[in-house]
Amino acid sequence: MHILPGDLDDPRIMALLHTHVTIARAQTARDSAHALDIDGLRAADIHFWAAWEHDQLLGIAALRRLSATHGEIKSMHTAQAVRQHGTGSALLRHLIGAARASGMSRLSLETGAWDYFIPARAFYRRHGFVECPPFGNYLADANSVFMSLDLDAC
Repeated sequence: MHILPGDLDDPRIMALLHTHVTIARAQTARDSAHALDIDGLRAADIHFWAAWEHDQLLGIAALRRLSATHGEIKSMHTAQAVRQHGTGSALLRHLIGAARASGMSRLSLETGAWDYFIPARAFYRRHGFVECPPFGNYLADANSVFMSLDLDAC
């Protein structure tokens, strides 16, 4: 597996991002889905990566800089066909390393509160994330779960 900067013009990446956004919006309440589309991922404060095995796209993930010391995981998604094979963990380790390398000491995320997102919340808990209050521009929302990882403590 190779994790490389992602090309948001690659049709394979565009298709996986479309799947991610479509599912996220279908599995949560209107106005509570915060998955970024391709244009949102082009923002200057976001770094985007893709995981590949030869020419097969395995997954995607993005890191948004919220401040000098705080980052947010965005648009993390593993292709359905390769789930449970370590892609998500590899992408998360990559994001944690990139956050540390850029001086961040805290990494946070927002995910859904609905049952569909139980596996995602369990995944992040296994990697040391704990629930936290809303961060950045988020407001408290019964449809969202906010999680954070202290990078200095792990």
